[in-house]
Order: sequence, then structure tokens, then C-alpha cells
Amino acid sequence: MLPASLRLNVDLLPQPTETTCGPTCLHAVYRYWGEDISLDAVIRRTRALIHGGTFAVFLACDALANGFEATIYTYNLTVFDPTWFRNKEDIAERLQAQREVKDNPRLLHATEGYLDFLRLGGRLRFTDLSPPMLRGLLRRRHPIITGLSSTFLYRTAREFGPNDIPDDVRGTPSGHFVIIAGYDRPARRLLVADPYGPHPYGGMREYWIRMDRVIASILLGIVTHDANLLVISPRKPKPGDPELP
Repeated sequence: MLPASLRLNVDLLPQPTETTCGPTCLHAVYRYWGEDISLDAVIRRTRALIHGGTFAVFLACDALANGFEATIYTYNLTVFDPTWFRNKEDIAERLQAQREVKDNPRLLHATEGYLDFLRLGGRLRFTDLSPPMLRGLLRRRHPIITGLSSTFLYRTAREFGPNDIPDDVRGTPSGHFVIIAGYDRPARRLLVADPYGPHPYGGMREYWIRMDRVIASILLGIVTHDANLLVISPRKPKPGDPELP
């Protein structure tokens, strides 16, 4: 019988700056899997964007380069065409072809990351984002890092300028990384571990929120080149691998 609710023990620190939510979430997942590493070290080695912040694929590349498996469930149609997955195309080849005809800097930066991700053995999935899918990942005891729209999640004003000042007219939507760490099936809620504070849901690092709000926030993350789920887990030994002492 499937559990009605589940809560993973994710110990998330507060993000030290406005733009370090991604590596802060990554650090928490590393610690969840028993990796002893400082938050400062994860921040230093995570590839950042020129204007601040990062992409989920850069977090995934760090995990792959440090002995973990990483799967990205993407809903970012600005980077990926649905037919690539339906027709089982060579995703790396299609990304390279797209790079030749598009010049958006954020797209090109993301493309570089995804090419590295695929080269390192990362897995890409394109599937419906649904409550059963999220619950299935959590039942396998996998915390989920997600890049989403904080503007929609928090229902706050859009932000403007280098200091991200709330401005409902000049502002643009903002992205954010959080961890989905549990579910309550009867209440149709998800447990969100959030490195940012203070936020509209109080001063705690965790809060329960309606599942439909979270799903909509993830999909609307496409506005900021987010719109993804990142699942990281320890690498499984393969036949022929040397045994550990």
C-alpha cells in the first residue's frame, strides 16, 4: 500500500546571497546522500551566469563530475524540441545544430551546459509533469531540485534592475531553486525546502504548499530558462567495476 504522506530528511542551509539558491540546494542534496562538503566549496565550483545565478544543468554537471548520477526532467521548450524525444534523435547533435542558427546568449550558455551534461553521462527525460510522477520520485527517496518561477510561487511583484527591486510595471519574472522533499497525498500538498528567506510563507526553511501551485511554478520557469526537475543519486556500481576496500 502506498503511503499517504512522506517526508524526506533534507537539511537545507539558508542561501548566503541573492543568487546562490542553486548551489545551496545542491549542497543539501549532497549532504542528504552523506557527502561531507562545505557550502562554500559547492558555491565556488558551481558554474555561474554572468548576471548571477546558475542553471540546473550546471548543478547536474557538478554532480556527475563528483561521482553521482543525474537525471533532468525538462519542460524547457526554449532549449528542447519535443520531437527530439519522440523521434529518439541524437540530442547532442540537435543542440549543436540549433546553436548554429540561434544567437540568444542564455540559450547558448544553457546549450554548452547540456552538451557537457550529456558527455558526462547525464540522462534527459521529457515526460508529463504530474502528481503521480512527483510522488513516484519521492517514494524512491529522491529529493528533487527544481528550477521554477519564484514570481508565481510567491505571487510577488516582478523584479527590476541589478538589485532585483520589486516593480510591478518595469519588472520581469524571477527564477529560483528549491527542493521538493515530501508530499501529503490527501491534502494534495508538497513539502518545499526553500533556501531563500524571508519568503511569503514564513521564516522556516520548509513549508507545505498546494501541489498545483508548485507544478504551475515549475512550468512557468521556462520564462527564466528553468522549468526542470533535477534528481541526483549516488552512482550505482557497474559490472566490472573494482570493489571498494
